[in-house]
Amino acid sequence: MVLMPVSASIKAFVCAVTMLPPEVVHASTEAEIDAAISTLAQQGSVALLVAQDPFFGSRREQLVALAARYKLPAIYYQNEYARVGGLASYGTDFADGYRQAGIYVGRILKGEKPADLPVVQPTKFELVINLKTAKALGLYVPPHLQQLADEVIE
Repeated sequence: MVLMPVSASIKAFVCAVTMLPPEVVHASTEAEIDAAISTLAQQGSVALLVAQDPFFGSRREQLVALAARYKLPAIYYQNEYARVGGLASYGTDFADGYRQAGIYVGRILKGEKPADLPVVQPTKFELVINLKTAKALGLYVPPHLQQLADEVIE
């Protein structure tokens, strides 16, 4: 199950990894989030991928609480989700992105033209795993996966 908005590449990734077609739902209000996750749980979804969206970021606690209520293992795009009880997060390191933005500002202030600066893609990604949540869901997180994580919450 994927909570929208989501790109075609995310749909393809979910399908390839799970060998199941993703069930994509859209939600743009608190009530729609409740209804979407409830419906997906009733339909037998086995996991949840929350796609990046500013609205979802403002509803972090609600999303994590619903995933816990319906016992859906969930992965999120931002580390704060795992820190408030989500199972795992994998996404760009926002602190590194802000640092890169500062470098750009410095270059512009030193006289470089913004149009001459290259487009920079994120290069630092962060994996956070919450073992307390994994235990509550009855999931085993292998030691080698824990070693790959940038942060493990116990």
